[in-house]
Amino acid sequence: MTGFLPPEEYAASLPKATVFGAFFFTDTDDRPVQLHAVYSAEHPWQLPGGTAEDGERPWQTAVRETAEETGLLIPGPPRLLAAVFGLPGASWPLATAGFVFDGGRLTDRQIAGFTLAPEEHDEVRVLPLEEWRALMPVQDFARLTALSEARRTGTAAYVGDWDREGDGEEKAR
Repeated sequence: MTGFLPPEEYAASLPKATVFGAFFFTDTDDRPVQLHAVYSAEHPWQLPGGTAEDGERPWQTAVRETAEETGLLIPGPPRLLAAVFGLPGASWPLATAGFVFDGGRLTDRQIAGFTLAPEEHDEVRVLPLEEWRALMPVQDFARLTALSEARRTGTAAYVGDWDREGDGEEKAR
């Protein structure tokens, strides 16, 4: 076959991305639950979850990271709420591809029982969706809104503009 690169050269020419897995939780009144990150001024409020380790699938990542960050053990089965994609930017040189799963509705007791990893998060907060708007960048609030809508309708969302350009420069209005 002429005109085709060897697989190693072709792979080296492709865009690179990090992969994440996360959970969207609400309380029993459907108010989103988020964690305050001690390490990120750009994305101060986050879903439980994180970046995949080598050889790990997004569901496994979401389960592992959520257990590490909150102490919650999520048995499954996986129910995808959204696929999230962002282009690289000034604060991160790689694209980001993520999968957010439905973690369900948690009781006040379950939320109060979170055991936070202090090197990552220092607070759990539960607020009505609209009250999150002033606390996060536009793209984070858009993602949170898409997750709420996906849960409400039962139709998975695609958040294709969770880009890194402009990180932290503008809060939602």
